[in-house]
Amino acid sequence: MDRVTITEASQVAEARRRAVAAAQAIGFDETAAGRVALVVTELSTNIVKYGVPGEILVGTFEDATGSGVEILALDKGPGFSDLGSALRDGHSTGGSAGEGLGAVRRLSDAFDIASRPGIGTAVLARLSSVRPATSDGTAAFGAVTVPLRGETANGDAYAVRERPDGWTAIVADGLGHGPEAAKASHEALRLFHHHRDKPPGAILSAIHAGLPQTRGGAVSVANFDQDAGILTFTGIGNVLGAVVSGAVTKRTVSLAGTAGHAARRIQEFEYPMGQDDVFVLCSDGIVTGWSLDAYPGIAAAHPSLVAGLIYRDFARARDDATVLVVRGDAS
Repeated sequence: MDRVTITEASQVAEARRRAVAAAQAIGFDETAAGRVALVVTELSTNIVKYGVPGEILVGTFEDATGSGVEILALDKGPGFSDLGSALRDGHSTGGSAGEGLGAVRRLSDAFDIASRPGIGTAVLARLSSVRPATSDGTAAFGAVTVPLRGETANGDAYAVRERPDGWTAIVADGLGHGPEAAKASHEALRLFHHHRDKPPGAILSAIHAGLPQTRGGAVSVANFDQDAGILTFTGIGNVLGAVVSGAVTKRTVSLAGTAGHAARRIQEFEYPMGQDDVFVLCSDGIVTGWSLDAYPGIAAAHPSLVAGLIYRDFARARDDATVLVVRGDAS
């Protein structure tokens, strides 16, 4: 994902430029790219007015709901005490195009927001270029993944394979950061896709066997069987997972080692997971003690918004960072 720090008004134009470039790169025409520009302008201006310092994250998505541009606006400002008024179309953020968050919601194919007084605001907007006719618009998963500040190569990578009866997911964190770390994580994803029909332990074993010519890294793989209500997890190193069920967060077990170089054993662990639960998988760019306690009921939100909140509140400043969130009702 592309990241723009927002501390003052001149950075609104930079956020807009990067978002439009991302849209054009995946085939948005002038009209559709204009919608992206307006959405980013409103969200960035909202941060300048109410929430500096903040961030705009811009990425692309491709899943069962379609494909397009995804925008996250994250700040630690005062938050909204009256979210209903802020979302009313025409309720303007000062100095913007005069439309406000209501217009962002109207222009977006998917929209979600979380705001708490004294904590801050997170807004998600997705604008689609393609939407399958069979999709109900409910996303199974969402993620935030960004490189260490100052780097262009991201040493983290993730993937999700959706199935009618569940999903299989991976997060790989190449050792260190920069291009060599990215090479290791991308090779882990290639092996994941090649072996994706196997159980998690077999997938991770194949990845471990295939990474010796790279730096290696931390890798975790999870499989969710929706009919059985069971999450099967295996990990080498400090890519850590958790099942969030209401107010309870159950952390998964990942064993010590470096995939591709040193792993005493690979072991699968099983955890109950319901359709109302979410699974969260984080690289070590996220503080291990992350919590969603400040946002009761947030598991029902769009998974990209949940990922954005965890990133905003718990990212470390000295590493690549990835948060993957997958729903229990993904199918």
